[in-house]
Amino acid sequence: MKRKFYSVIILSVVLFIPKIADSQVKKYPGKKLFIVNSYHKGYFWSDGEQEGLEKALAGTGIEVKVAYMDAKNNPSVEFSKQAAAKVKKTIDEFKPDILVTIDENAYTYVAMGYYCGKDLPVLFCGLDWDVSPYGKVCKNTTGILEIPLTESNSNHLRKFAKGKRVGVLGYDSPGEHDSFKHIPEYFNGEVICMEYVKDFASWKQKFLEIQDKADMLYLASPAGIKDWDIKEAEKFVLENVRVPIGADAGSAMLPVVLLGITKVPQEQGEYLAHAAMRILAGEKPSDIPIVKNKKGDLYLNLKIAEKIGVIFTPSMLRNAKEVIGKEK
Repeated sequence: MKRKFYSVIILSVVLFIPKIADSQVKKYPGKKLFIVNSYHKGYFWSDGEQEGLEKALAGTGIEVKVAYMDAKNNPSVEFSKQAAAKVKKTIDEFKPDILVTIDENAYTYVAMGYYCGKDLPVLFCGLDWDVSPYGKVCKNTTGILEIPLTESNSNHLRKFAKGKRVGVLGYDSPGEHDSFKHIPEYFNGEVICMEYVKDFASWKQKFLEIQDKADMLYLASPAGIKDWDIKEAEKFVLENVRVPIGADAGSAMLPVVLLGITKVPQEQGEYLAHAAMRILAGEKPSDIPIVKNKKGDLYLNLKIAEKIGVIFTPSMLRNAKEVIGKEK
């Protein structure tokens, strides 16, 4: 067991190469920051959060060490507890000035498990919606919460809808039910139906039914839906779409939506880097507010736009990160 564990916990020291002029003095030489990444190197979301943090710290003189818990590939609670115990030993040996946790497992089992209320400042990112499900907010802790950009999506959808009625469709799971409860507030309480499905056949049936009731459709991620096939879904939607469709899931859902505004993982890392420098300059974590992500990437689908008679403004097309159906 011990041998297997060592194979999945990857520890690496990253000494940043200064990106500022030689004449400029580094602000924090000799300071140390330890990052605990809940997942593995190569997982796009946590990689993005970590990338934002590392780039923002480049040139500051801060030494950074990273540990990967590999919880995505090993989802059991017992594995995360063992990973946290091993990481703690490395943290204590490194003696960092600041501890950063990326996503839920690192925060739950490392920050809350070992450092809540201690002298070591703790910064977090990647916690969904609010901190309360993870326990109290410790005096030595602050960070950035992760929320879908539902409000921005709803504002854009309204521009192209003929009315105000909203239908929501997603996967039938406790997690999705919990996320769905926040959606009505972003649509001014005008959500008329919220449907949950287990399989692709049911998804297609509800897709048709909702359009008979609603003026716009909001799709949650299809992750977990049995037999989900994005190519078949794209074909089905193009044949049957009648109302504007939006989603938070970005390029993964772009073939089946009119538009999507998605979170930018690098934003969370950038915020933590600036919070870390504020702490190193003398501020306390408790004096730095917990914030929510705000930045978004815009995705547009010209194929669906043509089917329902939507014309995007030049500004939207110019600012979109990706456009399906755009002539090359």
